[in-house]
Amino acid sequence: MSSTALPIARTVRGAVSGLRSLRSLHSLWQRWFLWVLLAVLVVALLATVVWLAGRHEVEQVQTVLDRDTADAVSDLRSGLQRNAQSLRASQAVGLDRERWPVEAAALLREHREWLRLEWRDGALRTLAAVDTPYRRRVFEDASRGPEQPDVTLACAAARKTGAPAYSSSHYVPFTPSGGLEVMELCLPVEGGGYLVATYSLRDTLIELVAPTLTRGQEVAFTEADGTRLVAIGAARRVGTRVFTAQQLVDLPGATLMLRVDGWRAAPDLFPNLLTGLVTAISIALVSVLVLLARDTRRRLRAEHDLADALAFRKAMEDSVITGLRARDLQGRITYVNPAFCEMVGFSAEELMDHAGDVPYWPTELAQEYRLRQNQRMAGGVPPREGFESIFMHKEGRRFPVLIFEAPLINAQGAQTGWMSASIDLSEQRRIEELSRASQERLQASARLATVGEMASLLSHELTQPLAAIASYASGSLNLLRNAGGGSGGDHGEVAMAVRRIAEQADRAGQVIRSVHDFVRRRDRTREAVAPQALIEAVLPLVRLQARKLGVRVDVHFEERLPRVQCDRTLVEQVLLNLARNAMQAMDLPELSDRVLQLRVSHARAVGESSTALDKTDLRRWIEFSVADRGGGISEETSARLFTPFFTTRPDGMGLGLSLCRTVVEQHGGALAYEPNRPRGTVFRFTLPTA
Repeated sequence: MSSTALPIARTVRGAVSGLRSLRSLHSLWQRWFLWVLLAVLVVALLATVVWLAGRHEVEQVQTVLDRDTADAVSDLRSGLQRNAQSLRASQAVGLDRERWPVEAAALLREHREWLRLEWRDGALRTLAAVDTPYRRRVFEDASRGPEQPDVTLACAAARKTGAPAYSSSHYVPFTPSGGLEVMELCLPVEGGGYLVATYSLRDTLIELVAPTLTRGQEVAFTEADGTRLVAIGAARRVGTRVFTAQQLVDLPGATLMLRVDGWRAAPDLFPNLLTGLVTAISIALVSVLVLLARDTRRRLRAEHDLADALAFRKAMEDSVITGLRARDLQGRITYVNPAFCEMVGFSAEELMDHAGDVPYWPTELAQEYRLRQNQRMAGGVPPREGFESIFMHKEGRRFPVLIFEAPLINAQGAQTGWMSASIDLSEQRRIEELSRASQERLQASARLATVGEMASLLSHELTQPLAAIASYASGSLNLLRNAGGGSGGDHGEVAMAVRRIAEQADRAGQVIRSVHDFVRRRDRTREAVAPQALIEAVLPLVRLQARKLGVRVDVHFEERLPRVQCDRTLVEQVLLNLARNAMQAMDLPELSDRVLQLRVSHARAVGESSTALDKTDLRRWIEFSVADRGGGISEETSARLFTPFFTTRPDGMGLGLSLCRTVVEQHGGALAYEPNRPRGTVFRFTLPTA
């Protein structure tokens, strides 16, 4: 390596080393910055706590001083009121010039705060006066007269209100030096005159203010502007803090301020136990936080991993369509996923903490579910393959569910409740019902095909026997017509019977041909037939069955009915089938009034009948109705009434009403039914007019 490259390499290595040092310093600064900030915050917290504690102590001292001052003012007012009452009591038995000085001297001995008691007339001239025995005489009699303005104002106010009044305070000088601050109390005397008591403000403070207030405090009377009048108590010590409280002493005619100054040393660095305790805890907090730093980092990593796991589990629970529900050992719901809430229609807040009956239990099954839940809470083991149940949606509809339950086990291995997975079976049941209905339709179609083949075979095989019956009946009639013997009545009845045999044989042949053409889908020849003829054709067979069942047959025709365009044979079969069904519906032991009503009329409006016809086409339709007074048709039977092979009779085939509706619809009409009043059912069908 050349001599020039070595310095360059050293320079590069130095730059890289310096860059690494800068990065390590930056990382070290970031690491210790939060700890330094924490230490600063702890010191600030300690200083704040000490300051708040000192301030709290100051506020407590001031509060106590304010309370003591208020109590002192209260005591002062009470003492002044007692003094006024004592002065008023002295004149209760009247004032006597000889006796009054003795009574006044006794009052002055009881009240040290009084300097002098005077009895004055209405013009404020002194009639008698007594000075206190506890101090030398302060006043000269010559100076105590009507010319005193303070006493004059106080007595005028007392006379006006009829109550004691006070004068403003004034200063009385001594000779050669000194003086006193005094105040007069003027009390009006009944019959004229006044009693005047002179107060020494200093002695008033000493006697009437609580003695405990003056220990370590200075008590003073001041004017409203703050001018100090008198003061007593301890003097202020050097290095103490002054606490001041003032209260107004409002007297009748005079106003004074009671001021109390308290001396207290400044609070220490640790003024109370709370501050010292907080300081110790703060120091311990720093030590504990250092120890918890590593644990905090580990916890943060664990919380991050746990948050990822919870988010993953939440995503899985929200994506599944299975309803999940957790309950504790008391049966309260503690968790539901969105799929369960959507299944029952209730929100999670509406389901949480429900004990006992839950809102998605059907009312009629609540007792059964309650017993099952009690068994589960008592330790009953649910079946591993699950069990079916019924839930109720918030809207009221019921739906089947398949429930799988398993115990909830915590990290310590103890059971804390039960976890259930619910699967809505509504769609599965619907698909199964559609499959079953499809199978039934396929089976019905196969049976109809078989019936068609049977009908074709029967129509082919029965044609010849019926033709032979008709031929024999015609031959019998010819023989009876040519025979000459026998009774005329018997001969006629036999001929009538044979004629009926021939007619019914011919009718049976027509029915078979009609069925044959119906199955083969051949067009039948329709003709114009009177509605009365259709009814009269089936009446003999209807009346025959009616006599057996004890049914009365009523027939009603409207006037001027037009002819109908129809296949006569098939329509007669429809009428006969409906009449037979109606009579069989009345074959009940409890029915005594059995009436079959056959009615033919013009078609009515849609609102008056179940026949759905346009009002403009009513004139082109004739309505036939068959009414009975049986037990009616239930809702379950009504849903499948026209279904092929459905019947309520053990000997029925279930094809009658289905074929009747098919025949009527092939004619363009409609077959319907409605309840009869007061009981029974009415079947109506329409046919077009010719």
